[in-house]
Amino acid sequence: MSSNSLFRKKSLATILKDAKDGLSDGHETGGMHKVLKVKDLTAMGIAAVIGAGIFSTIGEASFHGGPGVSLLFVITAVTCGFSALCYAEFASRVPVSGSAYTYSYVTFGELAAWVIGWALILEYAIGNIAVAISWSGYFNNLLRGIIPEWLVSNYDSASPELMAAAPHIGGIPIILNLPAFMIVVLVTYLAYVGIQESKKSANFMVALKILVILFVIVVGFFYVNKANWHPFMPNGFSGVLKGVSAVFFAYIGFDAVSTTAEECANPQRDLPKGMIYSLIICTVLYILISLVLTGMVPFTNLKVNDPLAYVFNQVNLPWISYLISVSAVVATTSVLLVFQIGQPRIWMSMSRDGLLPKRFSKLHPRFKTPSFATIVTGLIVGIPALFLNLTIVTDLTSIGTLFAFILVCGGVLILPREEKTTVKRFQMPYINGQLIVPGLVILLAILFHNEILAKFSMEGGWDVWKHNIPFYLFTVATVSITFLSATRKLSLIPVLGMLSCFYLMTEIALKNWIVFGIWLGIGLAIYFLYSYQNSKLAAKA
Repeated sequence: MSSNSLFRKKSLATILKDAKDGLSDGHETGGMHKVLKVKDLTAMGIAAVIGAGIFSTIGEASFHGGPGVSLLFVITAVTCGFSALCYAEFASRVPVSGSAYTYSYVTFGELAAWVIGWALILEYAIGNIAVAISWSGYFNNLLRGIIPEWLVSNYDSASPELMAAAPHIGGIPIILNLPAFMIVVLVTYLAYVGIQESKKSANFMVALKILVILFVIVVGFFYVNKANWHPFMPNGFSGVLKGVSAVFFAYIGFDAVSTTAEECANPQRDLPKGMIYSLIICTVLYILISLVLTGMVPFTNLKVNDPLAYVFNQVNLPWISYLISVSAVVATTSVLLVFQIGQPRIWMSMSRDGLLPKRFSKLHPRFKTPSFATIVTGLIVGIPALFLNLTIVTDLTSIGTLFAFILVCGGVLILPREEKTTVKRFQMPYINGQLIVPGLVILLAILFHNEILAKFSMEGGWDVWKHNIPFYLFTVATVSITFLSATRKLSLIPVLGMLSCFYLMTEIALKNWIVFGIWLGIGLAIYFLYSYQNSKLAAKA
């Protein structure tokens, strides 16, 4: 096994020719229904981004950061903005399904593409398990105890009393989260029967929840007590950054838009617009919501699972709280739908390249969707949601997404410059980072020198040092990229995207890095046991 074979790349010219001919390595892709336009893609982005984040994890972030959490949404949006521009560059030049997986195959080669594809499985599938369980919680609140408790609970969170009260089969208590499973079945059905039906459903849900969120913002501002905004950052900037994982979890969805490239009417023009428009709209809404939350009640009261409903109960408006619960059910349904659409299309691309069995790339003869991959995705999400209660998935999903963003930004740096073309498409502007990147790094090092020195302090021993390992890796990467920027005049936007994403990764606990590393290790075992030998590039070689 040579190192060259591990980094064999797909030709950009071949991918573009396949897309133009409606073929990809012999698999028919031209049959997919090309019905998505800018408004549909923007709606899909909003559907994926405004979900569990705005209805649940924003409370945890506000508890740590106070009113200053609004700045964290700005920082995260800027970070995602750099990545979105890089995604847009790729999406316009490589207008096929697969998202970051396909982009990495073109630039870094097969091994990196497999790793990022495996990371995206973690992002989409495990993230959706958490969303399904969250959806069940909101749904059960609306029904107010109509469904028996043993049908809306999980084994790992059930009390001894519930275990005793539940029906038993062969001495084993039957405890299921049936609503979580049923919503996954419904959403998987929508994703199975076609992009046209999924598009209509997503557009409707997005319109409804944006109206509700705007209503909440307008009404909420009348109940804001400005005294609650002081101090703005009660726990300092480090307190604001404690919510980075919860906040970033809210933003991970915009990359799912890029998986629908082959179902876009004009992917080279519309995909970039859809991603960027959705990112801007969602950022404005998140900032306004965070200011309303922290203004209505003291930030110390916001460590709850349903912060939006909670604050309106505190000002004696329970009917708005009920409206928010209804909106939360709709919002999380739309997130499920977008991710259930995205995951099978990544598997479809990996299957076409021979890295997964051929069945994953098979299109339904009538619906023109990756039918087998869609069903498998439904099972992988639905069955765990029926029995489990996962609690660390926001951190784990965020670290996988940030990793994907870093590779996409890095891929743009080594993507060959395009010759002049008559096709109208998005092109990321080139800004010479030769002087700007070193200048920014030096400036930030001066401004935050106390915090940086504290991380390298010898006090505390190994117990302190081990939690700073991600930061040490970030420091090495920053020095290396700064040197390359100065010597090779690297493009500024992708460099800032890589560094900002890597920094956000350092704010995620070390235990999640370890779990993520184990997940990648399992993926590498599958690659070397199956995918390496069955790769279509291996057959050509």
